[in-house]
Amino acid sequence: MIPTNGTERAAAVSLAKMQERAPDLVSLYKTAGSSVRRYGLEQVRAAVYLVLDRSGSMRPYYRDGTMQHLAEQVLSLSAHLDDDGTVPVVFFSTDVDGSTDLTLGGHRGRIDKLHENLGHMGRTNYHWAMDEVIDHYLESGSRCPALVVFQTDGGPSSRFAAERYLCKAAHLPLFWQFVGFGDPDDNEFAFLRKLDALAVPARRIVDNAGFFHAGRAPGLIPDHDLFDRLLQEFPDWLAAARTGGILG
Repeated sequence: MIPTNGTERAAAVSLAKMQERAPDLVSLYKTAGSSVRRYGLEQVRAAVYLVLDRSGSMRPYYRDGTMQHLAEQVLSLSAHLDDDGTVPVVFFSTDVDGSTDLTLGGHRGRIDKLHENLGHMGRTNYHWAMDEVIDHYLESGSRCPALVVFQTDGGPSSRFAAERYLCKAAHLPLFWQFVGFGDPDDNEFAFLRKLDALAVPARRIVDNAGFFHAGRAPGLIPDHDLFDRLLQEFPDWLAAARTGGILG
């Protein structure tokens, strides 16, 4: 469930509830909590989305468990921001391949199983996945902020569409945290760096996106580092969104 009241401060998922519903995630939950406190986000209530790339080049990351682990990291982080223990997940390649809710207790092997059932892995188009997230958020009726963790291993086929969607989405309380997997020298990531640096206010009302590169072996990044990098630009966006009237 996404919080619907911008002033609501319901408690996030408690440690006791984590121990009951997802004991295997308790360590991740505690590590995520340290990052939440480090960035002063204890009182923030926000939805958390996860967008996962299923282009053909992503096969090794699904095969070795990296994608399942990332989903568990994001689910553990969401427990500090949203109290229902649910993360909407969107899989994309050429189009939206599928979507689901990742839940505490229903998370074990969930990403791997869904991926296996989604069939063909296509090319890379960000904008259809962005559209799916935007529609989900608008249909929820939420006025709270949302952190969208958007994972990919390269630039999109339609760069114009991705840029246009990001600029239009700047008027909504959505912050897009892009995470790059793969070769750090790959020119494909130049586009994500461009998205991260689009001019404000000439192109978008606020800076509503961040990007960091997780390298060739993202599963080896220490959990505390991953959480810090997911959250590092979120507080600045929250402040700018409030100043710009995007958030109440």
